[in-house]
Amino acid sequence: MRAQLEAFLDRDLTQRVILGVIIFNAMLLGLETSPSIMAAAGPLIVTLDTICLAIFVVEIVAKIYARGWRFFQSGWGLFDLIVVGVALIPSGSGISVLRTLRVLRVLRVVSVAPRLRRVVEGFISALPGMASVFLLMAMIFYVGAVMATKLFSDTFPQWFGDLGMSAYTLFQIMTLESWSMGIVRPVMEVHPFAWVFFVPFILITTFAVVNLVVGLIVNSMQDAHHEEDVIKTDNYRDEVLHRLEAMDARIAEIQKEVKK
Repeated sequence: MRAQLEAFLDRDLTQRVILGVIIFNAMLLGLETSPSIMAAAGPLIVTLDTICLAIFVVEIVAKIYARGWRFFQSGWGLFDLIVVGVALIPSGSGISVLRTLRVLRVLRVVSVAPRLRRVVEGFISALPGMASVFLLMAMIFYVGAVMATKLFSDTFPQWFGDLGMSAYTLFQIMTLESWSMGIVRPVMEVHPFAWVFFVPFILITTFAVVNLVVGLIVNSMQDAHHEEDVIKTDNYRDEVLHRLEAMDARIAEIQKEVKK
């Protein structure tokens, strides 16, 4: 019975129905943020949301029963269990705000969409390399913040008054948000050679380090795509070999019958 239930849960039609409920529930949660819509159809939206939550609970219980301990070895299974458990928190509790996290179930779409799954796999595999890049960027920001505080704290304390303010201002400059007319040019009116500090900082952070992160993600996505192609090729090869073995066995049987 467990095998039959697991086969039913893994059917494409069942998965599509569950994903449809997930997306519909996410839309309901969006409607709950509108006071006018809640005033007009609040009870209906709450009822539909409760029905969706009941479907999620039944799905989780069925998966746990069908798969046993294997359910807890799946990352997406644990994610679903946590989100559904959070959604069951009573509204009157002090952490009822966590119930809104049930909208995260829409991320399950990633698990059944090959292209989205490839993007997530590429991003996850790029995390080790990204950590090194982020460490390098943190060092650059720290050095830049110390220098900016020493150079401009007396004349522009609103931007470079201390280490934290300088780091935030440099982050704004890195994003190129009002960096020229908003910050750099006013500073250059007092310190004409300030561009010697800001221009190299922008070149290093915005055009070098950030592009390293993008390159790592793209490279990891390509690697994930290559691994997927290799798996497909291996599966196809195994299928062809299996068919050839079956043909050889059939030919041997025919030869024996001909000899007889």
